[in-house]
Amino acid sequence: MAEQRKTGAEESAPARRGKKSSRLYEIVEILRRNDIIHGVTPQKLPVLLEELGPTFVKLGQIMSMRSDMIPQRYCDELKKLRTAVAPMPFDEVRKILTEQYGKPPEEIFSAITEQPLGSASVAQVHAARLLNGRDVVIKVQRRGIHQIMEQDIAIMRRASHLLRIVPAAGDVIDFNGLLDEFWTVSQQEMNFLVEAEHLERFAALNDGVAYAACPAVYRELSTSSVLVMENVTGLPIDHMEQLRALGYDMEEIARKLADHYIKQILDDGFFHADPHPGNIIIRGGQIVWLDLGMMGTLSSRDRQLFRAAMLAVTKQDIYELENAIMSLGVVKGKVNHNELYEDIRIFVDRYGNSDLADLNLGRILSEIMDIAARHRIGLPNGVTMLIRGILTIEGVLEDCSPNTSLMQILAEHFSASVFNARSAEKEIQHLLRKAAGNVEKISDIPLNLADIIKMTVRGQTKINLELTGSEEPLGKVDRMVDRLIFGIIDGALLIGSSMLCTTNMNPKVLGIPAIGAAGFFIAFVLSGVLLVDIFRKRK
Repeated sequence: MAEQRKTGAEESAPARRGKKSSRLYEIVEILRRNDIIHGVTPQKLPVLLEELGPTFVKLGQIMSMRSDMIPQRYCDELKKLRTAVAPMPFDEVRKILTEQYGKPPEEIFSAITEQPLGSASVAQVHAARLLNGRDVVIKVQRRGIHQIMEQDIAIMRRASHLLRIVPAAGDVIDFNGLLDEFWTVSQQEMNFLVEAEHLERFAALNDGVAYAACPAVYRELSTSSVLVMENVTGLPIDHMEQLRALGYDMEEIARKLADHYIKQILDDGFFHADPHPGNIIIRGGQIVWLDLGMMGTLSSRDRQLFRAAMLAVTKQDIYELENAIMSLGVVKGKVNHNELYEDIRIFVDRYGNSDLADLNLGRILSEIMDIAARHRIGLPNGVTMLIRGILTIEGVLEDCSPNTSLMQILAEHFSASVFNARSAEKEIQHLLRKAAGNVEKISDIPLNLADIIKMTVRGQTKINLELTGSEEPLGKVDRMVDRLIFGIIDGALLIGSSMLCTTNMNPKVLGIPAIGAAGFFIAFVLSGVLLVDIFRKRK
């Protein structure tokens, strides 16, 4: 390992720059070959990203779940990106294991299958057996993948204009934000010790849930580049015919899956962010969650706001839903509350009278995300991951049991929490604290009123008035006043310069006093700018 570090350190800065330049040339050549300047169709985009390499494939997978940033037709095509890539040679896998453990893998494992169980852009998985006879799987990270992705992202940041390949979306997509999210997620996935922590935390949170589990992790054998886990044998949840042949009730499985995912969101605030069928295994009556490298987290505040937003939808409470959206998100500009209120009203009217079982939770959340994006309200990473996860899990439920509604189970969870003794106690405490605070505020009203009267008598009262939705007309008035001031200054310069021309003031330029000539020049420039501005605004 010392030799490996030395080799990495000895790579000179010019060599690294050379590699980056070579990679940049390769990327530009691929873009040129695909005629990127004239745009890319939804069908062609996945093919292009695969040609660009694993970094771009993973970026495309992230983009496929960001309908708030790119058109839905592109998202649908990006979902088809393959996850399997050419596997590493087994000799390379063996070298990596030797480097990580500081000894040959034969001293730890009695057997390792040479054919990988799966191969992805970041790592590949091999079945193995420990010296004590226990069956495990080894997840081995590809050599140098961190540096490759870091280099590609650095290039993408510097040449972000090359990524504006979606027609009519260049001004909408925040590529830097997308790259930040991608790099954050990728760093988590590339540090297997983080995934080991996720596995341990998930197991602890679900210790009392008989029907849910995740693979046990062998922490003592795991490093940042190698993860050793229990070998889970079972059937993927989408192998429905085989599961039914074994006596499983797919409707029961779907209901338990939905109920457990709601638990992860609302109770734990720690949920699987990529719950596609390949990551959900049925084993011995248990739902086993795999690949916990990408997990979403929600703070207690975010969970409370999520509850409030969903209850507001069911109650058709426009004001509460607007408050939840504003509280959840980060406002990136001035919000026109009248337009936001109208968009939410239309949204609530569309869903308010529907039966809960008929509502699609993922679609509802996607529309809320679209409303927020339209009004420049950015949602935190945890919330966007939640929406992607819900869309994915609803697709799984639709295949397993079309009659199982995630929204209905969410509503039942809300109802159950209302009658939960612990929740009721917390609610009573919250109401008592709120009542005490209100009593204190009420007691302050006479004093505050007396202060207002005294300030009014002294002429010290000030009123701050904000006219919502008035920004545009006020902006037009500002521009008119600016032009008027411009014109007055221009006229003053012309008059003043003309008066100076009647004097014999020195020095002179072409027989005209220099100061007067300068005044004429500035006046002509200002006149030109003013005329250009007027004609440009009229177009």
